[in-house]
Amino acid sequence: MPTDARTALLNLIATHSFKLGDFTLASGQKSDYYIDCRITTLHAEGGRLSGIVLYDLIRDHIPNADKIEAVGGLTMGADPLVSNTASASAWALADYNEIAELSTTLELEPDEDPGPAPTLIHGFLVRKAEKAHGTGRRIEGFLKPGARVVIVDDVCTTGGSTITAIEATREAGMTVAAVLCLVDREQGGRPNIEAAIPGVPFLSVFTADDVREAHIALQKRT
Repeated sequence: MPTDARTALLNLIATHSFKLGDFTLASGQKSDYYIDCRITTLHAEGGRLSGIVLYDLIRDHIPNADKIEAVGGLTMGADPLVSNTASASAWALADYNEIAELSTTLELEPDEDPGPAPTLIHGFLVRKAEKAHGTGRRIEGFLKPGARVVIVDDVCTTGGSTITAIEATREAGMTVAAVLCLVDREQGGRPNIEAAIPGVPFLSVFTADDVREAHIALQKRT
């Protein structure tokens, strides 16, 4: 994963999404800080970077990443992550094809083996409840029984929303190959998720401590 993209994303989260104060979380727990990642993931550059970072995490750290067909999560925290990760896969494939076409047109010998072409990763969103009209689907977007998919979430505290997405995805017949979160608050989410889906990798891009440290460092510069 490019260090510059990861660092730039961390700084955006620390700048726009991290607040110190007295907060009550969705889990009911009290906290002296709050992280609203949606402010960053719905930011034009933050969204782009989050897609790149999660796509690279899938490609570089998940076994048989070329077999992953989609990424999804519980609405609405996962919505921008899903869209931007899917877009990042499409841009990666487009860049690969452009370089390959240019090399063929100019009859250039590549400096190194470019490896296999990136695969497209589509997106799906999990509703908190089945809609009461139309098809009544709980999963919107990509839905293919037997497909290997990745579940994503923006902030993981107790893991409840992530587990909800995992359960709905599996009930729809898809196989969860990995679980990713942008920021792990390290307040029980990881063990809860790992207990809900044993043997499946759980990876976080940042911890809350990473974000706090970056926030404090940026404050000192201003």
